[in-house]
Amino acid sequence: MIERSEHGISRKQFSPNAIKVLYRLKEGGFDAYLVGGCIRDILLGQQPKDFDVVTNATPEQIKKLFRNCRLIGRRFRLAHIVFGREIIEVATMRGHHEAEESKNQISQSSEHGQLLRDNVYGSIEEDAERRDFSINALYYSINDFCIYDYANGISAIKAKQIELIGDPETRYREDPVRMLRAVRFATKLGMSIAPGTEKPIKGLANLLDHIPPARLFEESLKLFLNGKAEENYLMLRQYGLFKALFPALDKILDANPEGFEHTFILQMFKNTDKRINADKKVTPAFIFAALLWFPLQSIAKKLQQRDQLSEYDAFAQAMNKVLSENAQQVAVPKRFTLGARDIWHIQQRLDKRGGQRAYRLTQQPRFKAAYDFLLLRVQAGEEQQKELADWWTAYLSQDINGQKEMVKNLGHQGGPKRRRRPRKKKVD
Repeated sequence: MIERSEHGISRKQFSPNAIKVLYRLKEGGFDAYLVGGCIRDILLGQQPKDFDVVTNATPEQIKKLFRNCRLIGRRFRLAHIVFGREIIEVATMRGHHEAEESKNQISQSSEHGQLLRDNVYGSIEEDAERRDFSINALYYSINDFCIYDYANGISAIKAKQIELIGDPETRYREDPVRMLRAVRFATKLGMSIAPGTEKPIKGLANLLDHIPPARLFEESLKLFLNGKAEENYLMLRQYGLFKALFPALDKILDANPEGFEHTFILQMFKNTDKRINADKKVTPAFIFAALLWFPLQSIAKKLQQRDQLSEYDAFAQAMNKVLSENAQQVAVPKRFTLGARDIWHIQQRLDKRGGQRAYRLTQQPRFKAAYDFLLLRVQAGEEQQKELADWWTAYLSQDINGQKEMVKNLGHQGGPKRRRRPRKKKVD
C-alpha cells in the first residue's frame, strides 16, 4: 500500500466520469478501484487515454446501478458505462479459473491452454494475480486515496521492464495475445521486455494461429496506429510474431530480409507514425494495402503465367485471393478491404492520363490515398515510378488550365492507335 503522500497522484488527474462510477459503486455497497493503465501512465508522467474500473459487483449488479450501462463480452463479461463519447469500462474482479464452478462462475480452456471463457469472479488479491503484467496490477482506491501494488508494479516501472505475472509460458498459453501486448507496451512506454517474459515468445508465437481473426485485426490496429508502428513492426519480426499476422508477406521478407520489400514496409510505418504523431488521420485501408501489396503482386504474376491471363485479369483475381487468404489470419472489415482495392486499382491507372482520364481519376474518393501510395513506392526506391510520381505532383499543384496544358503536352496516351481491319469486298 502506497500512501497518498508518497505517490503524488490526485483525483483531478482522473476522468470525472470515472470518479462518478467509483462513487456510485461505493454508494451501492460495493468495493471499486481504478486499475491498470491509467495509474501506470500517470506515474510515468503520461496522459491516460482510458480509465478502467474494477469492482466486486457482478455485471448484472453493475447494470442495475447505471442506466447508461451495456454489458459486452463472452470470454469475460464487462460493463461499459457510457458518458457521451467517453466509455468507462468496469470489470468484476477475476478469480482463478480453476475455482469451483457456480452459477456465475464459468471457465473453459482449449486444448492449447487458451482460456475461451473466464467468467470466474474473485477477490482483489486474486484479480491482481490474474492481471497480465506487473505494471498493470496497480489499484487506486477512493476510500483512502492509496495505491495498492500487488505485483511489484512500481519496481517494474522504475526498472523500465515489462514483466508477466506468474509463469510466462502458462500465461501466454492462456491468452497468446499477451505476446503482442508485451511488444506494444514495451515500445509505447520505452521499456524492455524482461528476460523471463521474453524467452518463451519465439517458441509460442504459433499459438496466435488459434486467436479469432477479428481479434487479431483489433490488435493490429493497436500496434500500427499508436505512433510506434515502426518499432512494433521490427519487434514483431524479431520475435516471429509478424508471421502469425501476415504469413505471406513474412515469407517474402524472409527471402530478402534487407531488400526493397522490407524498405517499403518500414517506410510505410515511418510515414504512418509521422502522420499520427502530427495528429493527422491514417486509414487502415492504406496500411493493409501496403502490407498485402507484395503478396498481391506475387499471386498476380503466378496467375498470369499459369492461366495465361492478361495483366488486368490476373491482378483482379489476385486481389480476391490475397484478401481471402489474409482473412484467415486477420479479419479486415469490408470498409477497409474496399479501400485497399481502390488504392490497388488506381495504381494500374495512374499512367493513363490522356484526355479526361487524369481529371476523372482525381475525382475518385481514394485518389489521394492512391497518390500517396505511389509516392511511397518511389520513396522506398522504386525509381521507375519517379517520373510518373513527379508528373502527378506537378499536375495536382496546377489550376484547371495548367492541368489541361500538362495533359495536352503528354501526346497520345495508351500506345499506338488500333488499326482498323480493311473491309472485305463482297463477291458477286
